Amino acid sequence: MPGHRTRGFRGTAKGSRATAGALALCAVLAGCGGPGEQAGGRTIVLRYTWWGNPDRAERTEKAVALFEQRHPDVRVRTSFSGYDAYKQKLATQAAGGDAPDVMQLDYRQIDQYASGGVLLDLGRQRRELRTAGIDAGLLATGRVRGAQYAVPQGRGTETVAYDVRAWRRSGAPLPGRTWTWDQWADAMRALARRTGKPGGTDPGQSEDAFEVWLRGQGKALYTEDHRLGFTAADLTRWWSFTDRLPREGAVSSAEQTTQLDGSVENTPLGRGEAASDVNWDAPASGFGALVDGGVALAPMPSGTDGTPGQYFKPSMFLGIGAHTGHPAQAAQLAVLLLCAADLALARTGLPSGRFFAVVAMAVTAGAVLVGLRACACPESLTDWRAALSAAARGTVRDPGGTGLVLCALATAAVCAWALPPLAVLAPGPSALALTAVDVRLAGRGSRSSSGGWSV
Repeated sequence: MPGHRTRGFRGTAKGSRATAGALALCAVLAGCGGPGEQAGGRTIVLRYTWWGNPDRAERTEKAVALFEQRHPDVRVRTSFSGYDAYKQKLATQAAGGDAPDVMQLDYRQIDQYASGGVLLDLGRQRRELRTAGIDAGLLATGRVRGAQYAVPQGRGTETVAYDVRAWRRSGAPLPGRTWTWDQWADAMRALARRTGKPGGTDPGQSEDAFEVWLRGQGKALYTEDHRLGFTAADLTRWWSFTDRLPREGAVSSAEQTTQLDGSVENTPLGRGEAASDVNWDAPASGFGALVDGGVALAPMPSGTDGTPGQYFKPSMFLGIGAHTGHPAQAAQLAVLLLCAADLALARTGLPSGRFFAVVAMAVTAGAVLVGLRACACPESLTDWRAALSAAARGTVRDPGGTGLVLCALATAAVCAWALPPLAVLAPGPSALALTAVDVRLAGRGSRSSSGGWSV
């Protein structure tokens, strides 16, 4: 499989710096077990494939590049495409015994590929791939017959992404917190009348939209005993409801719908031919670069009686090929990609993205502070776990010392920026400052315990 690197897709400078800094921490975490071992002096080659849009590809390629820096003996050949093309290509590779070393998976593929011997039991890589920090219920979605074959990268939900500017100009009421399928259909008709183009994408072709509609009727696609959870009458009702909408011009025509390939670029909304689209929240972020004025997300319609059909599901998974020749390195790559997926929300443009960016930077700064203060702890010479624990307690209990560390680091950074040759000398004074803060904390504890004064 030919590898490639995505070029030419650029975010904002501020977003790029924040993402790069956060991913650097991911690289450290992914490489905490040490650089990969060379196979007889040869370079290890891993293949990683995923689906997505160019924006996701840019972030993924940055994460892969950092992994390669941390593991100079490993090269990662990457490949991505839209979801439909990716699904078909992966099925062909799996059938031919040529599955990638690391692959992105949808939750409906887990059972099939695990049962077919395509996926590695991740329990064999517990040392490299630690999952204790993942919600137990979410993690369980990657298990088949008690074995962990895939790790979820997050969770997502289906939404209605809409062109805010077009919707407002039409004069049609903006979507509220709740609406029924009939109200959604009326909104599509109103948009079509006032804008001269379909209000949205025809949902009749979408299994995901059908599932949301079913759940709003109190039913499901499948039962717990792996049978269909709906009847032919249910499907007839759904298609009768959706079939009349393109005939009325309320949603995309058959000609437009046949161009769908799983990418946001080829949706009617992405091509500027409709005012909205039913899509998952993660790929919906790609509309931001395609729609002038941006998009907003509305909830999926509910049942007639208000029963919600919208739900959370694992957004995507990472799996490792059962026949990979380098399972440890593949697991290390998966660790970094899992971390990168958490940080990617900061640049998606979704409503929570800015808040998440602030939280991610705060967490990253806290982790860096704890790591630096751990270096100054005497325990770091013999027990790093104890050093990190002591540093974490010190960071919280000694805000004054934490402030001094930040001042010292800021001073070192300013000096190095003003006079680059000083960057070589910065580690020395920084280490002295860290040690002084640690001694200060120990001295304060001694004075307090003896009844003396504290500062």
